[in-house]
Amino acid sequence: MQYQGVLTKMQTEIGSPIQYYLVFESDFIHVNQLLNKKIHIEFKGYKCLACGENKKIFRQGYCYDDFYNQPQVGDWVMRPELSTAHLGIEDRDLDFEKKAQLQPHIVYLANSSNVKVGVTRKSQVPTRWIDQGAHEAVEIVEVPNRYLAGITEVALKEKVADKTNWRTMLKNEVVDKDLVAFKNDIKDLLPEEVKEYFVENQKETHLEFPVLRYPDKVKSLNLEKTPDYTGVLKGIKGQYLIFEDNTVFNVRNNEGYVVGITIN
Repeated sequence: MQYQGVLTKMQTEIGSPIQYYLVFESDFIHVNQLLNKKIHIEFKGYKCLACGENKKIFRQGYCYDDFYNQPQVGDWVMRPELSTAHLGIEDRDLDFEKKAQLQPHIVYLANSSNVKVGVTRKSQVPTRWIDQGAHEAVEIVEVPNRYLAGITEVALKEKVADKTNWRTMLKNEVVDKDLVAFKNDIKDLLPEEVKEYFVENQKETHLEFPVLRYPDKVKSLNLEKTPDYTGVLKGIKGQYLIFEDNTVFNVRNNEGYVVGITIN
């Protein structure tokens, strides 16, 4: 079977294991059904997720110009503490920023390679944890806007990492932690203005990924250097496809790339 389309991050459904879908303009692939099958990926060009032009992707699916003018990739996305919509101050598009920033946000602990702290919109739980390849997670606070979530994350970064070691996550070299106990240990680090939003008495969420075999070592597929690749799919974790030859492909990092996919 053959498919062609623009890559965007895989859509997911919670389950045991998690279900993954590659969605194109007029078709989709249920990726779980491709496990143990030979897949050929061919790089065919670019399509910026904003302007739709065949222009080289700069970051996050956008060409250079759109990366620096689209509101959905403002600095406040990666650094929530820079959010200003609650003050009525525009970054790139105040209406967009109000909708995105002035809604409930969760600050959480997740364990994918190590315990890390992160921020996500409440509506993105548990999708955000799935995308990070976390096998367990727990909410710390639920706050009414992105700014409060951001300053909470900054405060907690004194004691907790905010990055995932993606190679360790993909090799499944993870250590189970008691996240609830860890959460209670760092409660005193919360800024005063968010302490009232602390989430009490919540159990950990556990996530199961569809992986038949984890890689011994990790080789990352770069479509620009290797525009034709064929491999047997052995797993899906986070936003990565894991192949039998230890190659891994980060779908999200290749958003905006036009590919042909052939399944044998």
